[in-house]
Amino acid sequence: MKFLLLITLITTQYVFALVSIAPVEIGDKPGFSSTIEAALETKRGNTDTDSYKASARTTYDSSQSYVTWAEVSGAYGKASGEENTNKLFLHTRYIHAITDKTLRAEAFGQLQNDKFKQINSRALIGGGVRFKLFDLLQNGKGYFGIGAFYENIRYEDELINPSEDNLRLNSYFAYSVDINKNSSIAYTLYYQPKIDRLNDDVQSHEVELKLSVYENVFLKFSLSYDTDSKPPIGVAKYDFTQNTSFIFNF
Repeated sequence: MKFLLLITLITTQYVFALVSIAPVEIGDKPGFSSTIEAALETKRGNTDTDSYKASARTTYDSSQSYVTWAEVSGAYGKASGEENTNKLFLHTRYIHAITDKTLRAEAFGQLQNDKFKQINSRALIGGGVRFKLFDLLQNGKGYFGIGAFYENIRYEDELINPSEDNLRLNSYFAYSVDINKNSSIAYTLYYQPKIDRLNDDVQSHEVELKLSVYENVFLKFSLSYDTDSKPPIGVAKYDFTQNTSFIFNF
């Protein structure tokens, strides 16, 4: 696991996760494009800390009928010699136009692990539709998505937390506003309950501020708050994360 994460960090030049939560629309950036994000922290002396976070996304936009992308990310960290972060994430998504501007079909797949959530592997595949919402603010764009996915979760210790096979509803709200030509703020909310047990749900909230630094270099501030109403044994019901990182577009 450490070797795979090290390779990811080297090949992406110490880049971070997730690249951006801003909704992607067909025609935003025609052709191939890539984005990487970097965050690295090392402390020595009174505090002994290492933190490496990495992410890269490659996108293809047909400019008329579809857009698709794949994203890989990872994070690894130690504090006073003790590992406190170890996770990898891969996501791919395809968005196809059903109507000219309002309605889109989506298909997605995901693989991930997270040692400190005791997840050895989580694989999911799903789909749905996305509706463009009325622009509440000038230079803003909002979307509501609804669909479903199948997930398989295998935990680190299956004697304590048996494997799971679930069908979940996938619903989300995403909104972004362009502050100026090169800077933006975005918010996303995901709500994902089990279809056969609606009180067993996962929620995710994230706010992102992206500011232009120089040409294709951006500074990003993000806050995320995730909850799991019925987490595996030994895992907290929520996670809060604040990140500051650089984004490189090319």
